[in-house]
Amino acid sequence: MKVFILGGTGFIGYHSIHALIRKGHQASTLALPPAPPEGFLPGEVSVTLGDFNHLEDGEIVRLMQGCGGAVFAGGVDDRVTPKAPAYDFFQRMNVLSTQRFFRLAVQAGVQQGVLLSSYFAHFDAAWPELQLSARHPYIRSRVEQEAAALGAAGERLDLSILQLPYIFGDMPGRTPLWKPILDYLHWPLPWIFYMQGGSAMVGVDQVAVAIVGALEKGQGGARYLIGDDNLAWQDWLSRLMAAAGLNKTVVTLPRWLIRVGLWCLSGWHRIRGLEGGLDPVHFLDLQTRETFFDPRPAQQALGFSGGTLEEAFMETVRGCGYQIIKK
Repeated sequence: MKVFILGGTGFIGYHSIHALIRKGHQASTLALPPAPPEGFLPGEVSVTLGDFNHLEDGEIVRLMQGCGGAVFAGGVDDRVTPKAPAYDFFQRMNVLSTQRFFRLAVQAGVQQGVLLSSYFAHFDAAWPELQLSARHPYIRSRVEQEAAALGAAGERLDLSILQLPYIFGDMPGRTPLWKPILDYLHWPLPWIFYMQGGSAMVGVDQVAVAIVGALEKGQGGARYLIGDDNLAWQDWLSRLMAAAGLNKTVVTLPRWLIRVGLWCLSGWHRIRGLEGGLDPVHFLDLQTRETFFDPRPAQQALGFSGGTLEEAFMETVRGCGYQIIKK
């Protein structure tokens, strides 16, 4: 199968292209400048540089023609703090761009599609009492992104939605987003202060295999929760420290103390005319829960195995510029 990936030089897109090539597929991508260095992607991969949101419909359709699959690995995540109101930004970058992408994929004759979404959309439905999409512009955009993508795909394109948790690993030329955490773990005091709760986690290598599996055998309209293991925050931090050769005590902070700090952050955003995709104060209610799920149904359906999280942690530590300590 020939597959078109939007965002093939990004973290997930990079690993997805390599996974596709290993399985004997062809790949092409549209990515933002600058051009990747020589050898970054396999030589047979066609790379077009440009901004999807600034290209004409006809140019996008031309890039997708002859492709059997299309993967939306673009959009923005919750680390971006735009000017208020934040939802206008997240709607434009996540909802409207995704809708357009799969509408044009249908025009180009693409038959299989994959949308990379967030497990926050799953918990929005699972825990309605938290009002996640009402309180967090980013989560609202993910929920509406899924609906928009399915509507654009219609009955002519089988669209699989991969709902992704926290992802670990590394890629050439880019520092993992977890560097602030690794820097914090290396601070001089013998204690690490963090909150209660935990999350599902996965290595980027398994996400890439899941994407290939979704293109090959995903069910149209299905949502797949992609994960490897469920870890309490304390266990996660301990494993990262073990990989880096650190031995510190993780101290769980009381919720009220964290909430005070988040109120200050929220106020600082308002003073500057900004709004986070995740409301800092209300997000604490989610982050101090255990956002766990059973990864086995998706693993069985899409053919990825898990079991690579420890290696992904080591790659993350290494990618953040710290030495791996093997015992």
